[in-house]
Amino acid sequence: MNNENEEQEVYIFPTSYAQQRLWFLDQFEPGSPFYNIPTAVKITGTLDIPVLEDTIAEIVYRHESLRTTFDTENGDPVQVINPEMEIPLKIIDLSNVPEDGREAESLRLANNEARTPFDLKTGPLFRATLIKLDEKEFVMLVTMHHIISDGWSIGVFMREISIIYQAFSQDKDCPLPDLPIQYADFSTWQRDWLSGEVLEKQLNYWKEKLGNDLPILELPTDKPRPAMQSARGASLSIEIPGTVQKGLHKLTRQEGITPFMALLSAFYILLNKYSLQDDITVGTPIANRTQTETEGLIGFFINTLVIRADLSGDPSFKELAQRIRKTTLESYAHQDLPFEMLV
Repeated sequence: MNNENEEQEVYIFPTSYAQQRLWFLDQFEPGSPFYNIPTAVKITGTLDIPVLEDTIAEIVYRHESLRTTFDTENGDPVQVINPEMEIPLKIIDLSNVPEDGREAESLRLANNEARTPFDLKTGPLFRATLIKLDEKEFVMLVTMHHIISDGWSIGVFMREISIIYQAFSQDKDCPLPDLPIQYADFSTWQRDWLSGEVLEKQLNYWKEKLGNDLPILELPTDKPRPAMQSARGASLSIEIPGTVQKGLHKLTRQEGITPFMALLSAFYILLNKYSLQDDITVGTPIANRTQTETEGLIGFFINTLVIRADLSGDPSFKELAQRIRKTTLESYAHQDLPFEMLV
C-alpha cells in the first residue's frame, strides 16, 4: 500500500479489440471529436447541485471505465485505470440572459461541448456540464468518448444518476449493488477467450459468408463522392402511424420474425430498387452484451455485424423476410468476432 506522499498506483489492462480500433483511429486523426457521444437531458424542478455532484462522483467511483485513460506498452495500447479521478460538474448560469435567447445559447453551448475533443492519454474521457436556465429549469450535458462508452452505456448512466440522486437527496446510501465485474475484466476475458478453436470457428463462418467477390453497392447519387470524407452527416426523423405499427407487429407475429427483421427486409427491397442488385450487404450495430454481468456496465461493447442478403428470384416480402431471419440469426450466433478483425 502506498503512503500519503506517494502517488496512488494505477492498474494496467489490455484493451478490448473495439478499444484498440478506436485508439488506432485516434492516432491516425488525433484531436477529432467524431467519436464523442454527447447527450443532453432537460431537468425541470428543484435541483440540489451539491447532491448532483456527489451522485456523479459515485458513478465515477462505481465504473472504472470513467476513470480510464490510454497509454502504450511495447507499441500496443493499454487501459490505464486510475483508482481515483475527480471529474467536476461544470456549471453555466444563463438565468441572466434574456429569456428568449436562453434556448439558442444553450444549444450553442451543447454543440460546442459535443465538438470538444478528448485526450485519450491524459483524460478524463467523460465530461458533465449543467446549464442553468432559471431556478427550476436546467439542461445537463453528458459527453463520453466512444472508447469507454456506447449507446447502451448512456442508458446505464442515466438510470444510475436518477436512482442515486434520489437516494442521496434523502441522505441515504447508494442503493445499487456493487458491480459484479468491471470493463477491464471483460477485455481481459475477450482476449483470452477469442483465440484458438473459438476464433477459428468465428472466422470460418464469416469467410464463407463474405468470401469470394463481395459486391459493392452501386447507388445512384445526385453528386460525386468527395475525395475526402467530411463526416458532415444529417439525420431525418419520421413518425410511423399507429395503424402501420399495428400491422407491422401483426406481420412479425405471423411470420415469426422481429420488427428489426421486417424493417431490414424493407430496407433491402429499397436498396434493390435503387441499385438493381440482388446481392446486398448491410452493416448494423449490435449491443454485444452476451453475458448478463455486462448489462449494467458503462463501457464500449458494441460491435458491427455485416448481414448479406440474397434477393435473387424475385422473392415475395414474406419469402425475403424468412431469408433475412435465417441470415440474421446466423450473424447473431457469430457476433463475437470484432468487426476490425473481420475487415
